[in-house]
Amino acid sequence: MLSRAAAVLVIIDIQGNLAQAMFDKKNLFANTVKLIRGFKVFNLPIIVTEQTPQKLGQTIPQIAAELDDIKPIAKETFSCWADVHFREQLEALSRRHVVLLGIESHVCVYQTALDLIQNGYNVHPVADAVSSRTPENREIGLAAMKSAGASLASTEMVLFELLRTAADPTSKYIFKIVK
Repeated sequence: MLSRAAAVLVIIDIQGNLAQAMFDKKNLFANTVKLIRGFKVFNLPIIVTEQTPQKLGQTIPQIAAELDDIKPIAKETFSCWADVHFREQLEALSRRHVVLLGIESHVCVYQTALDLIQNGYNVHPVADAVSSRTPENREIGLAAMKSAGASLASTEMVLFELLRTAADPTSKYIFKIVK
């Protein structure tokens, strides 16, 4: 199970026109916002990446507006792990439970998940906050991550695993987020 002491949220490449081409983008964007808000309630770290932003554009405004002072890491590699800046930032956190969301399921999210698993991380792709341009590629990416050892989750599953009990003082904020 996810732990507040070990969790980090990684948001992969929800940017520009590519984000607008995603299958079920409305839920992708809404669930990303919920997870950002939840991680902020728990005061947990968030890492954001952008794939060649000079070509694909910046993180979409509705997500960027939630990120406060979090600066996205620009990358050219499909796997976030292959980017030295990402790897250094993640390793500096000393957290081993990586909650992954973003695009595309079968490319950047998939390759990142596999590299993280191979490097000893517990990887939790959020199935309702991961997408691709086609539903088939989304499902293939999720199945391949699961087959490689990732633990698939949903937005609410992640938030309630981190919460653990309704007696927690932060529960009222989490309940508002999931409404």
